[in-house]
Amino acid sequence: MSALPQIDPADATGEAAKLLAELKKSVGSVPNMAKVMANSPALLKGWMSLSDALAGGVLPAAVRERLALATAEHNRCGYCLSAHTFLAKNVAKLDPDEIERARRAESADSHAAALLALSDAITRGHGTVDATTLESARTAGVTDAEIAEVVGNLALNILTNYFNLVAGTANEFPPVKPHTQS
Repeated sequence: MSALPQIDPADATGEAAKLLAELKKSVGSVPNMAKVMANSPALLKGWMSLSDALAGGVLPAAVRERLALATAEHNRCGYCLSAHTFLAKNVAKLDPDEIERARRAESADSHAAALLALSDAITRGHGTVDATTLESARTAGVTDAEIAEVVGNLALNILTNYFNLVAGTANEFPPVKPHTQS
């Protein structure tokens, strides 16, 4: 059961109505997460703004989806795993093996693997990484802009993971369950 209600776009008022309409126009639909975020238009606007800003950054969609999958797996967010598996397959055109690798913070692509390793180190270190980790990323060709955007994508993904876990957002995507973690 959801801890927060979904705001139907047809019933939304004020800023929430404006934002949900904007989202529907830009992506063609309003995901359940956005309907639940509409309980706080400030949160919905913040998520939309950060998501849009990072989409215009240096990291391509396929890398951003890999990062989202790794973070959702780490945080055991079934909603985000389901959504990003769908997006990775249908938008970023990642194959099933690469989607599975991303869930383990790995990739067959060496540059994506370096970005995932950095993201995983930041996640496991709760934001703290040592100079060796950063140097390894740079040696693999990761740029300063990419390092900054890995942190930005982590913030975005942790926001959505935690929000959906707290809210108990109903999943409208083909369901994907987190792997068992020890």
